[in-house]
Amino acid sequence: MGRSSKDKRDIYYRLAKEEGWRARSAFKLLQLDQEFNLFTCVRRAVDLCAAPGSWSQVLSRKLRANEEEKEQVKIVSVDLQAMAPLPGVTQIQGDITKVSTAQEIVRHFAGRPADLVVCDGAPDVTGLHDVDEYIQAQLLLAALNITTHVLKPGGTFIFRGKDVTLLYSQLRVFFKQVTCAKPRSSRNSSIEAFVVCQNYTPPEGYAPNMSNPLLDHSYDVDFNQLEGPNRIIVPFLACGDLSAYDSDQTYPLQLDASQEYRYTPPTQPPILPPYQQACLLRKNNLLAQQDFLPLDQTLISMKLSDQHDASPN
Repeated sequence: MGRSSKDKRDIYYRLAKEEGWRARSAFKLLQLDQEFNLFTCVRRAVDLCAAPGSWSQVLSRKLRANEEEKEQVKIVSVDLQAMAPLPGVTQIQGDITKVSTAQEIVRHFAGRPADLVVCDGAPDVTGLHDVDEYIQAQLLLAALNITTHVLKPGGTFIFRGKDVTLLYSQLRVFFKQVTCAKPRSSRNSSIEAFVVCQNYTPPEGYAPNMSNPLLDHSYDVDFNQLEGPNRIIVPFLACGDLSAYDSDQTYPLQLDASQEYRYTPPTQPPILPPYQQACLLRKNNLLAQQDFLPLDQTLISMKLSDQHDASPN
């Protein structure tokens, strides 16, 4: 089956390539917008943990669709990794835990706060569940932290998360409405969900602080153990209906009888993936050798380029 096997197993992966999206995650933001009308009256948007840029692509296409209002739209994408350019998107290669990054975002908006902040970031997993959960929590804390610096009152904040019961009580300090949503493109086998926080209303006198954005310290450390009416039920919304594609189902390669299936390469391959050197060593049968010198990045790029040129596709 070759390269077409993943196209057959993952319908949203295939559609992302065919429609020119950098990653299948673009459909998650599109489906969230269908339910919550996220882009209404949005002129300034921030995409945190943006690489490889599929959510920034959605923001660019949606917010800049009107030619007359295109010049008024400003989109800023932030990530530690480099990202290929996108039309109308300003990129910041920086750390979202730094005050300087928040200041640079606001500076790009000419001192005006953002209407919308989105974050689809997730840390590299280690396999140690306790460590992974801690790192994920710290990433979400950093995203909320920087959001309190750049989001305007009444704005919207979206991030990917799980186990939001305790986090829900904290978010209600800053947002009037907090909803947990599951897009159809998010696999049923995944515990992934997205928290949509609307109507940003910080407490009176609150000053954003990168060290601790959570103002309310009165919640119980055993909050997740509460039962009955004392336990807050987080609103959960399944986006879309049964007419949408199932992200866990395998589909035939030829969806439309009138159109023959043709393989589509990825829209934007990774610029410098961390696995690049390991792949090259494996292809050259060097992983089994005990003593080898680290290959120069320039040599790696040249070899990969030669392999790509030699490919029949």
